[in-house]
Amino acid sequence: MKLLAIDGNSILNRAFYGIRPLSNTKGVFTHAIFGFMNIYLKNYSEVQPDAVAVAFDLRQPTFRHKAVDTYKANRKGMPEELVMQLPYVKQLLTLLGIRVVTCEGYEADDILGTLAASCSAQNAECVILTGDRDSLQLVNDHVIVRLATNKETIPYTPDRFREEYGFEPLSLIDLKALMGDSSDNISGVAGIGQKTASKLIQEWATVENLYAHLDEAGLTKSVYGKLEKGMDAAKQSKWLATIVTDVPIETDITQYQPQPMQNEEVRKLLLELEMAKLLDKLKLSGDGTEILPETSDAHPVQSLTEQPLTEEIMWQWDGALPGTFPACLFDGKLLRVIHPDTPGVVYLTEDEALLKRMFQRNRLTFGAKPQYRYLLSKDIVPDSELPTAVDGEIAAYLLNPTTTSYEIERLCVTYHVPYQKSLGENADLAALLELYLAMGRMVDEQGMKELLEYEHQLTVVLAAMEHTGVAIDQEGVRKFGVYLSEQIEEMQQMIYDESGHEFNIGSPKQLGDVLFGEMQLPHGKKTKTGYSTNADILEKLRGQYAIVDYVLKWRQYSKLKSTYVDGLLKTVGEDGRIHTIFKQTETRTGRISSTEPNLQNIPVRTELGRNMRKFFVARDGHVLLDADYSQIELRLLANLSGDKQMQEAFLSGADIHAATAAQVFGMPPEMVTPSMRSAAKAVNFGILYGMGAFSLSQDIHVSVQEANRYIQNYMAQFPSVGSFMEKTVEQAKINGYVTTYFNRRRPVPELLASNKMVQASGKRIAMNTPIQGTAADIIKLAMIHVYQRLQKVVPDARLILQVHDELIVEVPQIHAMQAAKVLGEEMQNVIRNSLSEEKQNQFQVPLTADVSMGESWYEAKG
Repeated sequence: MKLLAIDGNSILNRAFYGIRPLSNTKGVFTHAIFGFMNIYLKNYSEVQPDAVAVAFDLRQPTFRHKAVDTYKANRKGMPEELVMQLPYVKQLLTLLGIRVVTCEGYEADDILGTLAASCSAQNAECVILTGDRDSLQLVNDHVIVRLATNKETIPYTPDRFREEYGFEPLSLIDLKALMGDSSDNISGVAGIGQKTASKLIQEWATVENLYAHLDEAGLTKSVYGKLEKGMDAAKQSKWLATIVTDVPIETDITQYQPQPMQNEEVRKLLLELEMAKLLDKLKLSGDGTEILPETSDAHPVQSLTEQPLTEEIMWQWDGALPGTFPACLFDGKLLRVIHPDTPGVVYLTEDEALLKRMFQRNRLTFGAKPQYRYLLSKDIVPDSELPTAVDGEIAAYLLNPTTTSYEIERLCVTYHVPYQKSLGENADLAALLELYLAMGRMVDEQGMKELLEYEHQLTVVLAAMEHTGVAIDQEGVRKFGVYLSEQIEEMQQMIYDESGHEFNIGSPKQLGDVLFGEMQLPHGKKTKTGYSTNADILEKLRGQYAIVDYVLKWRQYSKLKSTYVDGLLKTVGEDGRIHTIFKQTETRTGRISSTEPNLQNIPVRTELGRNMRKFFVARDGHVLLDADYSQIELRLLANLSGDKQMQEAFLSGADIHAATAAQVFGMPPEMVTPSMRSAAKAVNFGILYGMGAFSLSQDIHVSVQEANRYIQNYMAQFPSVGSFMEKTVEQAKINGYVTTYFNRRRPVPELLASNKMVQASGKRIAMNTPIQGTAADIIKLAMIHVYQRLQKVVPDARLILQVHDELIVEVPQIHAMQAAKVLGEEMQNVIRNSLSEEKQNQFQVPLTADVSMGESWYEAKG
């Protein structure tokens, strides 16, 4: 018989703090539940126990608290967002047939100790799962402790324990008796640390034996005095640290064998919590078990038949009532279609003519971009002003931009829509219409209908940009790669010369040992894995030690070579162009991201990095046009906050950073120095991103006090900015989300966290999202307007790249001036072209975008 005994509180805490905050649509936090169940299921699978018990603490004081009022007196209460998850975990375990064990007056550790002792007495095996080292004292021939850490779960056997500690597991309580335990507020002997305590226990095994031989123990006068004075404290500390093994609970291990799972009740609970992945892991969303919410409008399809899609069938659809769109899913080759008029039939086709017809008609789908790419590959340009696809994936993204993936099955759980996994490959398609109706209602309720329409138009634009791609000077990239290889070798040799020997420069541990161990350079705190060699540490030493400068250059060259030379060359298509994938549903702020390769990350901060832009070129007879919004986020801050001082600075044509410096430092603009302007620039963007005094001080290399003074001066000079930020955060706390000017929502559950660091992160998100998210919306709208007008006015011009607030167009040289006019006008007039006259009034500071031209991105950027 093997028992898996779980320290419920310890594992739940580890799950709670190890996963970013997650919640369902009703605001119930779920990340601790999710993490706990993942840990439980993983360990259950690995241990394969015959019986399981999960022990939890109760809120009532234990016998230790009653005897010693300082015991655990330093512990903070359980955070509220964890408190709300605890009952769900206990309920879920019970429904899964797992015994939850508590006992008033005792801790979970004591329950584990009693179960472990019972296993030993019954010649059974006990495996304890915990994140608390206190339980290691229970390790013996019958008991293994699986210690859950941030990186791995470590199984402690008696041999493993002795190898690490140098004494028997039971003597762990004697170690704590001497060194104490700050987490439990156990005092130990004052002045005796872990090193001394470990040495004493390795020699004398127990506190009692040590004190019995104190005079002959050969101790230093100092240690002897501390032990003599701390005898009573040691005895009390050992009593507090000792796990008891006689808690009045069920001790017959067979009584902890799992009971049958209450499938329906588990399913209902996980549907309520919107935890689709757990449903799948517990095999409750498959094997014929359906996700069917108990609602009056849930009408599951009993079965589906598959038929070939034909011209005749599509002609019949053309005569159907307006608004009855077919639903379709496309895997790049095979198209599956369901029509509302024949809900029991799935039509299949790979026929090119039928695919082209379907992708040019109104339809409901999930992931429209590949369908538009298909049309483009057949030389058919889809309509971006009236896109034909209604895309469920985009609706799902708008409703929840914080998730990592969008799957129809999981979304059905979230929006309480029937999902029948028994329909196999057709399950997604069968659920799509009802899912979209549910999501569409929420999109309307949240005021994002117009935003959804824009996003549908943008999908067409992104498909066209991916299809066109951007030309690459491959030979130039290869030559640059050779140059970088030479620089890498040169830096490597100079590092070896400075250190006196060869080593793996790419290994943080070896590099740390060389720099901070052998060469004794100033360093940060040494961690368990060695000295930190991150960029922040090394940047502080730049210019002071030659080897550090060489290492930083070696890293820069190596990064450019591996990521931006070798990486780019791997992605060049047969046409000599790179066709990056623009992701529309990935970022939480609404920004577009790019992958395969990531062109958003082309380095621009150093001249060497900027050289990469030279290899993005126009095809023969063409040029590239580049337009970049000037300080769009600061202009939006001036507009949305309504700060008159900041607006005046922009409207007067002043250098905003110099104007800010004049205000912050209290001097005429003509007396502002470059260093003052640089500091003011950091303050400007620091305020945008919710940066505090400490981070700002690190950025501009001043004291925290001085950085705080800059921020205070800034807020005094631009009072509406501060009040706008505060109001935004307060409103986000009430609503649970923050919005952009265009009504895009971003949930901020972090604001409700009791953990101050998580809370501070939520505050920064709330402060920044209205600005950064609105900038993202504006660049998207600009892309749509630029693309549509170019199609009409300069049809042979192509929008090919979007990088942050920058758009790049490829155009025949003879039409360059005309295309440049379109690009500049549409970017600058995007507010006027997208908003009602009433809403335009809030934008007193205009957006500006300068257009430049060149044969490469580098030349066009200027």
